[in-house]
Amino acid sequence: MSTPFPTVSAVAPRTAPAAPAAKKAAPVRPTRAPLLSQPRVQRILYPLLVGVVLIALWQGLVTGLELPPYLVPSPWLMLQTLVTDWAALGASLWVTIKITLLAFVAATVAGVLISFLFVQSKRIETALFPYAVLLQVTPIVAVAPLIIIWVKDPTASMVICAALVALFPIISNTTLGLRSVEPDLQSYFQLNRATRLQTLVRLRIPSALPYFFGGLRISSGLALIGAVVAEFVAGTGGSGAGLAYQILQAGFQLNIPRMFAALLLISLTGVAMFVLMAWLSRVALGSWHASES
Repeated sequence: MSTPFPTVSAVAPRTAPAAPAAKKAAPVRPTRAPLLSQPRVQRILYPLLVGVVLIALWQGLVTGLELPPYLVPSPWLMLQTLVTDWAALGASLWVTIKITLLAFVAATVAGVLISFLFVQSKRIETALFPYAVLLQVTPIVAVAPLIIIWVKDPTASMVICAALVALFPIISNTTLGLRSVEPDLQSYFQLNRATRLQTLVRLRIPSALPYFFGGLRISSGLALIGAVVAEFVAGTGGSGAGLAYQILQAGFQLNIPRMFAALLLISLTGVAMFVLMAWLSRVALGSWHASES
């Protein structure tokens, strides 16, 4: 007697072995770049390394060739002179910084106001912009004696001379930025019947900020140059003397280390002003503009 085939229901299903519970993957922590490979550190480290190499070469050449101090002083002697003559050099540095800052502020305010005037009418810009170029190309050395004669106060005359040197980059860059507006956004403002003041404040000024801060970087250095040139022309001495007078006096006395120390202070002041303008630009534009990202 043959045995019947078992039915499907009679066959016990084979259960597959339970898969082991998957372990939770640990969160991947972003690997932090080494300190020396970070861009901010490189911006500071690389120029410092180049400066150290140049100063070492300078010191080595002066020492090896036994150059006299009245010809080329060594960096060490220049630093010693800076420390010993700091009473006179520090006071002159403050005078030069004061003239530079006043001229820079005056040039910024005047340049922005002139740019606002230019952007209101193309005819006004066409009629007046050549005179702004004329101020830029005229040597301040030729104009400074007249300004010093016309303006009785020596400090005010030097501020005017330095402001004239620093004025054109503010006018040129700000005017360019105020006109560099996207046509679609300008059409949108016109479609909504925005007034000139609303268009200026909400559209043109934000678009002009990168150009404006670029002009500030240039004008900060030009204001310092204008202040030093004005001091050379004015030739004021005494308590109101700037670093230019210290350079002239050191040249007459063949005190070359003191001359180099004054030049070092001027250079450091220019670098500090440029770094300050770059920091202000990063603070104002870093969160929304691609130029500071």
